[in-house]
Amino acid sequence: MIDSRGGTGSLLVAGTTSDAGKSLITAGICRWLRRQGVSVAPFKAQNMSNNSMVVQAPVAAPVEARGGAEIGRAQVMQAQAAGVEPEVAMNPVLLKPGSDRTSQVVLMGQVFGEASATSYQNLKPVLREAVLAAYQDLKSRFDVVVCEGAGSPTEINLRDGDLVNMGLARPLGMPVIVVGDIDRGGVFAAFHGTVALLDAGDQRLISGFVINKFRGDPSLLTPGLRQIEGFTGRPVLGVVPWLPGIRLDAEDALPIEAYQGSGSDVSRLRVAVIRFPRVSNFTDLDALAIEPGVDVEFTASAAAVESADLVVLPGTKSTVADLAWLRERGLESVLAERAAGGRPILGICGGYQMLGGRIEDDVESRRGSVAGLGLLPVRTVFDSIKTLTRPSGFALGSPVTGYEIHNGQVVADGGEPVFTDASGAGLEGCRVGAVWGTIWHGALESDGFRRAYLAYVAGVCGVRFEPDPTVSFAAEREKQLDRLGDAIEEHLDTEQLMRLISDGPTSGLPLLAPGA
Repeated sequence: MIDSRGGTGSLLVAGTTSDAGKSLITAGICRWLRRQGVSVAPFKAQNMSNNSMVVQAPVAAPVEARGGAEIGRAQVMQAQAAGVEPEVAMNPVLLKPGSDRTSQVVLMGQVFGEASATSYQNLKPVLREAVLAAYQDLKSRFDVVVCEGAGSPTEINLRDGDLVNMGLARPLGMPVIVVGDIDRGGVFAAFHGTVALLDAGDQRLISGFVINKFRGDPSLLTPGLRQIEGFTGRPVLGVVPWLPGIRLDAEDALPIEAYQGSGSDVSRLRVAVIRFPRVSNFTDLDALAIEPGVDVEFTASAAAVESADLVVLPGTKSTVADLAWLRERGLESVLAERAAGGRPILGICGGYQMLGGRIEDDVESRRGSVAGLGLLPVRTVFDSIKTLTRPSGFALGSPVTGYEIHNGQVVADGGEPVFTDASGAGLEGCRVGAVWGTIWHGALESDGFRRAYLAYVAGVCGVRFEPDPTVSFAAEREKQLDRLGDAIEEHLDTEQLMRLISDGPTSGLPLLAPGA
């Protein structure tokens, strides 16, 4: 029986580093608990990511917001693993980096302001109140809340104002497990150091370790597992193997490997995605990556952009700055040559804005009027109100759903619309020849439209590629979430895990120097 008092009925999944696998382990635990008949919600108090999605706005949302509310894509994915609707309470604070020094602060799904690393600390009292209220709201409605940490819990320079790691777990008496990425090396030192640098109150909550991304024979790890358990007094709850092919809403790091499909060279479609410095919602391309015979490469290479069958300009948090970056790398002339030759280009959100003739930006970059690439007859005017909607329509004979997250309002002065309503009236987007642009994220997740668009690209390029009519993006996501749930069941000590969730932190844990 899961008790909802104190720190029981909850768990914090922390990590030795960023990208240790916290998001996926959290999703796997959510899927495993769902299989046990437990109602479970994911929670990340503070997320830093430009990959976000629109969910339904709370009743008390500010009236100036257009449409819905914005949370991190990872929490949407975790909610899907839990079998529940994603909501704002699952990610009350979202930081969207616009430069190396500033981020947009999204509070309970709405823009709260801009902050530097220093000024953000002054916002912590207000943010902490919202974080705790959101957590308690979820706790009142679900049996279990599985929380994801950020970075490492041992960021000792930031501990005083921490909202998402031990600063969340400690006042709530929440048990903490620490995930380590063994593929990076140094996992045992990272486990020991994570505990030893915390103070006594924090150390008492660290109740176990999970090794992630292991390749090889797990028996080779046995001596190390026993030693780290002896040194720290905390169990290793399991060793999760490397899970190839898992592509589920990365937060803060682009894939470093190309997504390669199957098929002969003559029947493959090669997709080059321009890797902007402030790329956002690159998860739009996950839908292409699941297609057999489609190779997706993130690149800044002019040669790769020139030779690809399809070039995608994805979203960006800094449209004008990333447009300047694109020009500095000589990509403008390559794109112009592609357009002149009738070769496919797709712009999404910020990438679509770049394809237009002019951008008026006194909001995001504050650089005023900037010339676009001039490949589509559209113009963009930035305003201070962010649009957050979940539109739907039709394209290429298929229904399409998507979501909008943008400050830049795009006006088409020509061309043909990409999306229409049921009567055929234009809704959104612009296309001239093989150059297409849309503000809608997630449109490629609509199976019929994705297949039709890829077939169109193949026809234009003369590639003998035929989309697989059996591939379903939603079904593929479910398969991947099930693989995560299977990994938790097969490779973790689920009895100990459930005991932590039910009873809270293990009592009598030893304290390590120097922190204690």
